[in-house]
Amino acid sequence: MAMSEALTVARIERAIQTVWDLLHARRLPEGFWRGHLCSSPLATATAISALAIYRQNATEVSVPPVDAASLNRGISLGVEYLKKTHQNDGGWGDTERSRSNVATTYLAVAAIHLAGRLDDCRYILAEAEAYLKSQGELRGLRNRYGADQTFVAPILTNCAIAGIFPWKSVPQLPFELAVFPQAFYRFLRMPVVSYAIPALVAVGLARHKKNPSSFPPVRLIRDAVQSRCLRVASKMQPSSGGYLEAIPLTSFVLMCLATAGLTSHPIVARALDFLLRNQREDGSWPVDVDLATWLTTLTMNAAHAAGLGGTSSDVPFLSLVSLDWLAQCQWLDTHPFTGAAPGGWGWTDQTGAVPDADDTAGALLALRNFWPEITVDQKARLWPHVLIGLQWLMDLQNRDGGWPTFCRGWGRFPFDRSAVDLTAHAIRALHGWSRVLEHLDVQEQEPPHLDFSDRFSPALCRLIERIWKRRAVFRKRMVQALNKGMRFLVNCQTEEGFWLPLWFGNEWLPGEAGPVYGTAKCLLAFAELGVHNTDCWRRAIGWLAGNQNPDGSWGRGFWTESLPPPGQASYRDHSGSVEETALAVAAMSASPDSGGLEARTRGATWLVQATEEGKVTQATPIGLYFARLWYFEELYPLIFTLEALGRYRQSATGN
Repeated sequence: MAMSEALTVARIERAIQTVWDLLHARRLPEGFWRGHLCSSPLATATAISALAIYRQNATEVSVPPVDAASLNRGISLGVEYLKKTHQNDGGWGDTERSRSNVATTYLAVAAIHLAGRLDDCRYILAEAEAYLKSQGELRGLRNRYGADQTFVAPILTNCAIAGIFPWKSVPQLPFELAVFPQAFYRFLRMPVVSYAIPALVAVGLARHKKNPSSFPPVRLIRDAVQSRCLRVASKMQPSSGGYLEAIPLTSFVLMCLATAGLTSHPIVARALDFLLRNQREDGSWPVDVDLATWLTTLTMNAAHAAGLGGTSSDVPFLSLVSLDWLAQCQWLDTHPFTGAAPGGWGWTDQTGAVPDADDTAGALLALRNFWPEITVDQKARLWPHVLIGLQWLMDLQNRDGGWPTFCRGWGRFPFDRSAVDLTAHAIRALHGWSRVLEHLDVQEQEPPHLDFSDRFSPALCRLIERIWKRRAVFRKRMVQALNKGMRFLVNCQTEEGFWLPLWFGNEWLPGEAGPVYGTAKCLLAFAELGVHNTDCWRRAIGWLAGNQNPDGSWGRGFWTESLPPPGQASYRDHSGSVEETALAVAAMSASPDSGGLEARTRGATWLVQATEEGKVTQATPIGLYFARLWYFEELYPLIFTLEALGRYRQSATGN
């Protein structure tokens, strides 16, 4: 298959080397990538409110965990950051590169009120008030989230504490349900998603204290279970102090408990320390501390796709990334937050991470990709981690064949349902390891031994040995699981040919959807299973080719000038994002003989040119954090471009 004249092998290889050099420079000495999540006006606003509310109630604490000067400095720096990120339309966006939205604007206004900065921010507040009116105020906020109270209730509580809304506008969350065992949560029709139990407890307690139920039995029950609910929230709090390592969630818990008269509670002290430790020099906070595990596995898998991981590679990749570090990030105990069994991976090595489908699949895929390059002793050490990881991933699969994020069987709200991006990732991991097990079974020599060392509990050792002895049955279950997953993907494809993911999108696109990400991830799963010449495949390739921008890119980048209002012009009239262009090129190059040659060549040319012009580092908010909160990660465009150009080079040259 010949390349276009403009896109030579030499240009592609230079671009790959440039991107790899940029990624390599960001690698830590320990062999992994911590990355850099963008600063967030939304997270900053919640943290300011939490610190300010604690300051107002600090007189109740006999020995405050921090001095007043630290509190005042944190609040002041945070407000200055909000002033800098106030947008021309009067509102605030989730990131510095995001469109204004009603949720972030309400939180920023509440933070300024609580910080006592009304005088020097009066013009900003007047513009914000006008913006909120244009968005429908409270009605606009509720319309943004629908029936899901996960984010609406904390925002309204924050605003009620600031005096913006009356307490009666805050929904009373049934925090008393937290006393039930975790296994019952999915049957209780919680008004929040599975990861928001600490917010359920804290917001519910604050509302109960400020505007209790008029029905005496309900008041008595809630008073009686308060201590037990706090013990649940305390057990879920990691040693870092940050729930999910997330600034907004931790801030909401802190401000609500302080409002409920619990300023001296140990949860508050740990949360306060977490917030102050994670404020940046410019006064801002990110939405989460980092995505170290996720970024490391993404980089490993992208490098493998680019041919940078083999023993013959000019880049000694295996000496740069520690597979043992990745194994150490696996959870080997029942998780206190979700009750998840041992075996999964979370998004970071920090203590507040929670095992989830996407990160577990990514870790397993990284281990699989570099399995042929490691020694027998390394394999012996890693086999136990792989086996319980595969077991964990299969146990998470829903009845519909798809994979949810954290907990099986939670399906009431979008962020708990089966998702195509998670399912496609899980399918790739299961398929890769089923091939390894198949090859192991047909070998004539004695299979390798397992090295348990002292890392696993006796119960886990027994589980691993049972899986190992019955690995033929185990592999059969893996094949059944991935076949169910493939049927789920087929059923979720739209008539137009694309798939919509859960955790990624683009707020600059119509409906803030992310069809390029979802379609690319599903096509990679189809390609690895050899499912090419099917109607699903052809429609997906056709959709990608038909929705490419005139300049060869996909999606829309935040830096595009003169963006039209949503719905008034096609996004195809504008230059796209590095991330979405790379995703499309990678997916279309995964099976080079299955269509889309011209489109992927134009896309690869766009990426090479962006690399040559120094624009490959321009990150766009395509990531969705909990409850539709946008973020961007500085390493995403580099990682995605490395994989895309690597796959394209292989499709064009055959090596």
